Amino acid sequence: MHTFKSDYIVFSAPSGAGKTTIVKELLSKYPDELALSISATTRPMRSFEEDGKDYFFLTNDEFTKAIQEQKFLEFEEVHGNYYGTLIDKVDFQVKIGKVVLFDIDVKGAESIKQKYPDAILIFIKPPDKETLRDRLVKRKSETEETISLRLKRLDFEYEQARFFDYTIINNSLEKAVQDVEEVIIVK
Repeated sequence: MHTFKSDYIVFSAPSGAGKTTIVKELLSKYPDELALSISATTRPMRSFEEDGKDYFFLTNDEFTKAIQEQKFLEFEEVHGNYYGTLIDKVDFQVKIGKVVLFDIDVKGAESIKQKYPDAILIFIKPPDKETLRDRLVKRKSETEETISLRLKRLDFEYEQARFFDYTIINNSLEKAVQDVEEVIIVK
């Protein structure tokens, strides 16, 4: 077993920087010690998704009620659907001895740091804009318009990165994972 520097480790990055891949690598390396924070959402479940595994799927009314009852660490409306992190789900993981990893946007990361001041915030940065663009194109899940929108958001995300505890450049997945391990595991 390893000793982690915090029970809350938050990852943010521009789309295509490799944050989700890094998080998945860590979860597979430390399955008994780490857990992924699963978000709640009001968007419809896709055929391959499972409630409670991919997301906690809530109706608009359920989500609104949870907001009123202050059950979210953070939440946001994106393209007409709500997404948020439920406090009780995170607290449960910590209670059973897990370190919780968050794969979340920069604004959500700041909210988590306010609630859990000892949270470690890690910003994953691509080596450069061209590499990021290439990664987005290679995913084949983005339109040219979406890629353009994601690249326009870079300046905002890089500006927010100054509030993070660490910035790690993902030039190589193996090296990026090692760099993350250096900052989250007590040696």
